[in-house]
Amino acid sequence: MKLKEIDYKENIDAAEFMTNYVNKKKPLVLTKLSEDWPAAKKWNLDYFAEKVGDVVVPLYDSEPAKGNENSRKPAMHLSMREYVKLLKKGPTDLRIFFFNILQKCPELTKDFSYPDIGLKFFKKLPVLFFGGAGARVLTHYDVDLADNMHFNLYGEKEVILFPHNQKKYLYHVPFSIVTIEEIEMDRPDFIKFPALKKAEGYRVQLNAGETLYIPSGYWHYIRYVSPSISMTLRALPKSAPKLAKVFKNIAFMMTFDNLMRKLRGQKWIDYKNKLAKKRAQ
Repeated sequence: MKLKEIDYKENIDAAEFMTNYVNKKKPLVLTKLSEDWPAAKKWNLDYFAEKVGDVVVPLYDSEPAKGNENSRKPAMHLSMREYVKLLKKGPTDLRIFFFNILQKCPELTKDFSYPDIGLKFFKKLPVLFFGGAGARVLTHYDVDLADNMHFNLYGEKEVILFPHNQKKYLYHVPFSIVTIEEIEMDRPDFIKFPALKKAEGYRVQLNAGETLYIPSGYWHYIRYVSPSISMTLRALPKSAPKLAKVFKNIAFMMTFDNLMRKLRGQKWIDYKNKLAKKRAQ
């Protein structure tokens, strides 16, 4: 694949950020945006085990849903304390995904602030992401088309990004926001998925303390290099065309897909994957 390096800056003012990155839909890594947060010093595995160890968290893996299973069903639930122990033992595929801090851990909101960089953040939805070494997040774009600031506060992860218009090469599964689930973008199988050779995007190794700006609609794939703790702050779309697209995604596309999963089960999944391959190739 044709993967470029991402721009790096220590910090940025709102005018430059909005003009050169948000308006141009160009990703960016900021290396010092969160350095003054308490979270930059405190957020590690032991801190979460002590501070919110009794909170029960849903854990997700990379196994694709089968038959009429819900595609967003957790693999299991554990207390944060038990999950931290699991992360310390070694590589694991189990992840905390899109965990709303305000709902379960509101005291953690004292550890960070909303940066003044031109985005209007939706302050009811600061979300956490944890993962163990080797865990992966399949390639997808966010259904709400938000502009995301992804703060990696502990550990390391590799992120591969594609502009939305690259979906024709990515084996986008119809009626979904994902690519074919078996595709691992950091180790692509060009024999099985030859259209990936044409995909143009970005690759970045995100270290502790670095923040990745993910533009609205961007496809992103993540591989955890080591146990990692991250948080995303989201700026929701305001324009009428984008809001219409979000409504279509949620009210029609996802609803229709869930209905077909219930009615046709694995046959529906197999049909969509076959169609994704046909369209890309």
